[in-house]
Amino acid sequence: MTAPENGPGTTSGSVPGATVPGATVSGAVPGAVPGAVPGAAVPGATVSGATAATVAADVRLDGPWTHRDVAANGARFHIAEMGDGPLVLLLHGFPQFWWTWRHQLPALAEAGYRAVAMDLRGVGGSDRTPRGYDPANLALDITGVVRSLGEPDAALVGHDLGGYLAWTAAVMRPKLVRRLVVSSMPHPRRWRSAMLSDFSQSRAGSYIWGFQRPWLPERQLVADDGALVGELIRDWSGPQPPDDKTLDIYRRAMTIPSTAHCSIEPYRWMVRSMARPDGIQFNRRMRRPVRVPTLQLHGSLDPAMRTRSTAGSAEYVEAPYRWRLFDGLGHFPQEEDPVAFSTELVNWLKDPEPDR
Repeated sequence: MTAPENGPGTTSGSVPGATVPGATVSGAVPGAVPGAVPGAAVPGATVSGATAATVAADVRLDGPWTHRDVAANGARFHIAEMGDGPLVLLLHGFPQFWWTWRHQLPALAEAGYRAVAMDLRGVGGSDRTPRGYDPANLALDITGVVRSLGEPDAALVGHDLGGYLAWTAAVMRPKLVRRLVVSSMPHPRRWRSAMLSDFSQSRAGSYIWGFQRPWLPERQLVADDGALVGELIRDWSGPQPPDDKTLDIYRRAMTIPSTAHCSIEPYRWMVRSMARPDGIQFNRRMRRPVRVPTLQLHGSLDPAMRTRSTAGSAEYVEAPYRWRLFDGLGHFPQEEDPVAFSTELVNWLKDPEPDR
């Protein structure tokens, strides 16, 4: 089941203080991190109505969903939501934003769920704050959004970086996570081990090592209207990569001021903290097992995250666990074969005994 993929979206049901296309915004999107990329704004500066409208048109894309903003963990987050029922919160990865879940939103709503896709901190229509990009704080963003939506808990569905944060949230706030679904990302401890001890995985994740350089990665991501974003998505996909129209949407979203910098910051923390006290403490904290039913999805042709690296995550789950490998798909199974992905997701969410 697919939804419209283009056209500027409209905003409805926003919370007080939300960004309205065409309005003057102070300290909101694209309130930017100083020095992040050329043309970045200073946090707290007034953003022109024309700029705010451009941002809204690039990320609040039309469809059967509703766009609005919610406050959580000291920031404002853009969400697209659809349907009624138990909450399923969808978390995107790099180099994308909420729109990667455009196929799953209507599929989940039709299945009887309240489907919500959020933009992570610093991306899409959410606030670009000068700090707060460590996984513990980003996980608190996610659980804070669950609370702000008035729900007792949520099934978290995370892809790539969103999957890393979903693992983290399930460990840090287990009472707020009903079920866990992770695609294209191992458990954080497994990720760390694979990046340090598996040469093949370290080479596959070479882009993460490249992110550790100052300023240059940001400039590369926004150069030529975000051409590198399109190249990465195409290279990491299986034999059916997204079309140029889809890639253009992701490219435009990355060129919003400060998005490139904020998108890279979590990966800088993940690497630079490995030998620091905060990183060591986080790694120890993640020893605590995940105690909610977990579904792990992976594309057999994923060149960015090897199957062997991801499959070892089961040792960190003390709950019903299911592994599903999609043959012939790459790093973005939710887009490469949305019907198969959505079917697997909905069937597992509805299964009262997911360990069977």
